[in-house]
Amino acid sequence: MSMESIEKLNTAITLIEEARSVPLSASCVVHRGEILEILEGARDYLPADLHSAEQIIVDRDRIIEEGRASAESMIATAREDVARMVEQTAIVQSARDEAQRILDDARDIAAQEREEVESYIDGRLATLEVILNKTMDAVARGRERLEGANDKDVLSQLAEDK
Repeated sequence: MSMESIEKLNTAITLIEEARSVPLSASCVVHRGEILEILEGARDYLPADLHSAEQIIVDRDRIIEEGRASAESMIATAREDVARMVEQTAIVQSARDEAQRILDDARDIAAQEREEVESYIDGRLATLEVILNKTMDAVARGRERLEGANDKDVLSQLAEDK
């Protein structure tokens, strides 16, 4: 967008700056019709240029507001994402804690059951030991009787040989 009124005013300033000076004076000689034409042109363009400038300001304000709204939306989304991540972290930590608790419980139960099984096996082995000891005693007594019986047989044979 060009600002015609600004261009016209700049042209008028240039015309006055380049105008012929009046000797021994700060005045200059400018063609009245030419400068009036330029200034009237500037006046004619001024409302349109002001309207354009106002429209630019309105557009700028709208763009700034859209940017602000977009930034607020991004911030809200980021906050939601952070909250979700924190919640997921809490959920994950809770799940890990629960998994650790379950593992600890399982280890405790396994240790308790192992103790029960070992106690049961020890009891069964003790019973078997008692039975085996009784059996060993019975075998020893049986062998002693056999040995005693053979001695009696040998004594009885000696008595018969005489």
